[in-house]
Amino acid sequence: MLEALPMGGNPWLNAIGLNTGLIAIAFLLPKKLLTPAGYLHAWGLGVLLWGTLGWQAYLVTLAYFAIGSAVTKVKLAEKEAAGIAEARAGVRGPGNVWGSALAGSICAIAVGLLRLSDSPASSLWIPLLTLGFVASFSTKLSDTCATEIGKAYGKRTFLITTLTPVPPGTEGAVSLEGTLAGGIGSAILATLAWAIGLSSPSGIAICIVSAVVATTAESLIGATIEDQFDWLTHDLVNMVNTLIGAAIAIGLGFLWLY
Repeated sequence: MLEALPMGGNPWLNAIGLNTGLIAIAFLLPKKLLTPAGYLHAWGLGVLLWGTLGWQAYLVTLAYFAIGSAVTKVKLAEKEAAGIAEARAGVRGPGNVWGSALAGSICAIAVGLLRLSDSPASSLWIPLLTLGFVASFSTKLSDTCATEIGKAYGKRTFLITTLTPVPPGTEGAVSLEGTLAGGIGSAILATLAWAIGLSSPSGIAICIVSAVVATTAESLIGATIEDQFDWLTHDLVNMVNTLIGAAIAIGLGFLWLY
């Protein structure tokens, strides 16, 4: 596995300048992808990721957001008519930002702290945490693709715990079409990470496996306990989902390397 490679200059100044410009452009566009507060939180996330893991991590995050936003729009009118569309027609707020990015941010912060400490453990943990970062976003994109494509094209949808047929959009429901879309989504993001030097070829397989296991766990949570506790929000379930994906990838990466 490869460590993220920063561009020249001060990465934090690069991050602030670029992210401020991109967020300003996005905020002024007539078609909104984030709420005003969502843009502010996305700015902070972008600065954090570029400053700790470099432009590669930033690009992976942008790719996740672009693909996730695109699949959310697939057959949006039909999803809205059925009452199963994302809230605000897919426009993300702060909860969505951190539901998707908290696990990756934890990995990125840990990498940044290891670089500052110059610890002997850095050579072990920086590649593993970087892999965890990629896996967390691969997991979330897998979940988003599976959910949105399953809602749009799933012909037969089953509750994961009992395999009982249920309507599309039911918490804990799975479909063949959605499952395939989720696998493809995780593979695309993991392959991008490898192509730009953020991961290795083995990291692609590890991220796909981690995403499949984590999204299955997320479906089990949705089918069993998500509706039983008011505090167990969808954003919190997303955080758990991505944390599982990152943890599995780090564990598999350790076994693969050592």
